[in-house]
Amino acid sequence: MFRFLVDRDSWQEIYDSLSKNKFRTIITMIGVWWGILLLIGLLGAARGMENSFNRLFGDFATNSVFIWGQSTSKPFKGFQEGKSVRLTLQDAKAVEREVEGIEFVVPRNQTSATVIRGFQSGNFRVNGDYPLLDKVQKSKLVHGRFINQNDIDEKKKIVVISEDLYKQLFEKDEDAIGQFVQINSINFKVVGMFETGSMNMGPSSDMHIPFTTFQQIYNKGEDIGWMMLTGKPEYDIKQIEMDAKLLLKTLNKIHPEDKRAFGSFNLGKEFKKFTGFLVGMQFLTWFVGIATLIAGVFAIGNILLITVKERTKEIGVRRALGATPFEIKRQVVMEAVLLTLVAGLMGIISGGLILMAIDAAFGQGEDAALVNASVSIPVVWLALGILIILGTLIGLIPANKATSVKPIDALREE
Repeated sequence: MFRFLVDRDSWQEIYDSLSKNKFRTIITMIGVWWGILLLIGLLGAARGMENSFNRLFGDFATNSVFIWGQSTSKPFKGFQEGKSVRLTLQDAKAVEREVEGIEFVVPRNQTSATVIRGFQSGNFRVNGDYPLLDKVQKSKLVHGRFINQNDIDEKKKIVVISEDLYKQLFEKDEDAIGQFVQINSINFKVVGMFETGSMNMGPSSDMHIPFTTFQQIYNKGEDIGWMMLTGKPEYDIKQIEMDAKLLLKTLNKIHPEDKRAFGSFNLGKEFKKFTGFLVGMQFLTWFVGIATLIAGVFAIGNILLITVKERTKEIGVRRALGATPFEIKRQVVMEAVLLTLVAGLMGIISGGLILMAIDAAFGQGEDAALVNASVSIPVVWLALGILIILGTLIGLIPANKATSVKPIDALREE
């Protein structure tokens, strides 16, 4: 076989055979070219969408759910319908302790506040948070640091501000770290600054101060605005949500079937929907791409059948001169493989150029819809392998046809 691959005369015969009808050969190759182009383009677009999604949620604990108190819709144990439900730190600790599969519970508070620095002022959202927030909802810090445990223990008056707040209260290129701002007439020292748009799951905020400081300043006591629950990877976040709500209803004397008492947003459930969509899209891409490839390869097989029919007398002469059936089959199969391989390589190159154009058009900037739309090298090799296998298999059909006619009958063919 190796001697055949390096035999110049063999390749000359293949070239002469394919070049006898160049237009037909080109038309035949278009089906395979389009199939591999479609496969590469769709897979690259799916990867770009996945990269965009991962960039958005990459530092976020996606197996999470947010729960907050609302008002009851059913009377229960002496309480009338419409009772206001307030979550507390004790509720959060009970959920962390009692609900199976919980990894972290992060209590949070938020309010609006007037912030002043010099002659500049504005109304902003301030959150009371624990350092744990930075583990489950990673902050994209531009400068400085986030809240630490020492800030919590000592109820320090420090603040982490957003870029938007910085732009409104500070001069351009001014170093905000170490400066002071007034939040409701109380001085807070700026220790960090985060990108606007980061840490934005749940109610968005412009500032983060220690949870204990928030409690003290706003006289919140044990009350919390909402809690964020993150589940261990092996646990179902929907079950965690149901278990947590049931426990909270028991603790707050709320009817077990009351569906209005607690509001929630299950990020894990929504995340699974999207990842399921991506998996389905990739499966559909492979199905459509390979189906198109098979259709293109079958077209090559059909054309080679016609070519073999046209070359019946030539094949008979070669058989009469001593060519073995294996040699005849080998040449026909190599023609099929060559056509599919050349068309496939052209499709891969075209697909790569299209992905480069997609990246230039839709993959730039913070709000890019398709980030780094690309296909990995192993996928390219896999596609080429599939092409070679399909080309070989489809080439066997005309190859067997070529050797099925006896030499004497082939020589009589007009």
